Amino acid sequence: MFEFLTTSFLRARALLDKMLRVDHAGELGAAYIYKGQLAVLRGRPSGHLIEHMLEQEKGHLSKFEELIPLNRVRPSVLIPIWRTAPYALGLVTALMGKEAAMACTVAVESVVGNHYNDQIRELLAADPAAHAELLQILKQFRDEEMEHHDAALGNDAELVYCIF
Repeated sequence: MFEFLTTSFLRARALLDKMLRVDHAGELGAAYIYKGQLAVLRGRPSGHLIEHMLEQEKGHLSKFEELIPLNRVRPSVLIPIWRTAPYALGLVTALMGKEAAMACTVAVESVVGNHYNDQIRELLAADPAAHAELLQILKQFRDEEMEHHDAALGNDAELVYCIF
């Protein structure tokens, strides 16, 4: 029985480590995408929407920055990349126009929403009672990410001209 408990504990621990590390890096990246977009679109009508989405991403990031040390999880070693590359993506899409910035948001938030759904299913299958707090957080963040997705669709994301 002790071996089962140890194996079960280690499996749950590895799952928590992976999820918190990935989600922290992802929320950091999302915040930097919006920061890059605001470098171009601040003061324009779409800038207000992006500022709102950035504030929500900062809230998500803050929560993961609280959970990382609390759960003794090592942050990703790729954090510098998660600042630079997303900022460049946000900047470039905003330079292409509001529609491209919104299309970027739709693409990113769609992936993030699916990612959170996968994690929610994984936690429900593992032990919903043990992961109740994290499940609540992930559901809230998923819903907010999908609000960003829908807001971007409502702000001309589908009007972007694709050159590929």
